[in-house]
Amino acid sequence: MLPTTATASTPPPPPAPPPGEPHAALFFALGYMRLPELLACLRVCRLLGEAVAGDPLLWRRVAVEPPLSGRVTDDVLLKLTARAEGTLRSLRLSGCVHVSDAGLLRVVERNPSVTEIYVPACTGLTGDGVVKIVQLLHEQKGNISRLRLDGISRMSKHHLDIIMSLICKGNPQGQQDGIPLFYNHRAREALNSNDERPIDVDVCPVCANVRLVFDCTRDDCRKVRDSLWRCRGCYFCFPRCEKCGGCISSEDLDEADLACSDLMCLDCWLTVPKCSTCNRPYCERHENLMVTLSVPGQFSCQRCKELGASHESQEEDY
Repeated sequence: MLPTTATASTPPPPPAPPPGEPHAALFFALGYMRLPELLACLRVCRLLGEAVAGDPLLWRRVAVEPPLSGRVTDDVLLKLTARAEGTLRSLRLSGCVHVSDAGLLRVVERNPSVTEIYVPACTGLTGDGVVKIVQLLHEQKGNISRLRLDGISRMSKHHLDIIMSLICKGNPQGQQDGIPLFYNHRAREALNSNDERPIDVDVCPVCANVRLVFDCTRDDCRKVRDSLWRCRGCYFCFPRCEKCGGCISSEDLDEADLACSDLMCLDCWLTVPKCSTCNRPYCERHENLMVTLSVPGQFSCQRCKELGASHESQEEDY
């Protein structure tokens, strides 16, 4: 008798889901989706839409960013946050110009346990409206720990003092004295999450406006004791280098010319690659605008590329 060869039996594949029903793994991914993806899942099918709409945990953190920001009104915001069923913890609105003080107040009234409110560039909000919201949370024993208010209309030092005092009463660890904020393009992003301070804005010591106030990254500037000579202030009072975050002197502004609209100090300007035609560099944020040339390591800026194309077309006309 010939020997028989033992063959391992392969298990049968798992049964496929019925037609029209989403895969079970998709339900585990819902918790990692952003707001646009969750809204899209509402319209995929009935089963998935009911799972998304009926799970308050998915709506405890709502972050509205462009281009969705321009479509969010008071009623839309109330409908979105109502899915959390009163358990909203974080509300981040970036540039939602159609959201008013009354609309945001209605949301907070239904969600008194919210701990984060980010409303940068929401020009429909005012300093008076933000004060009412913080006062309401304080009266209801809320635990608001973070506010992002850069770009709010008619925000004054009086509003900021009231807000800060109420936050410190409810959260004694909410003091932000002595916590420096160094400039970089991420610090100016609307939904920056690296800033641990309770409030992002401060009173600029130079212009007295309520804005993002940056400390200088240069050691010799921070050691200056005289506050009149210390380069601490908003971006409009003290231009900052896009690379190191330090202050920029008037000489640097004249000599360190960039191919983009940002600024750079002379020390950083000398270390970055530059356009082979005009000798101007791009900052890190606009490196994608470089036009790579055939010579390795060289590039052309957009302006020189357009000028070169214009000269070529004029020579062809002649």
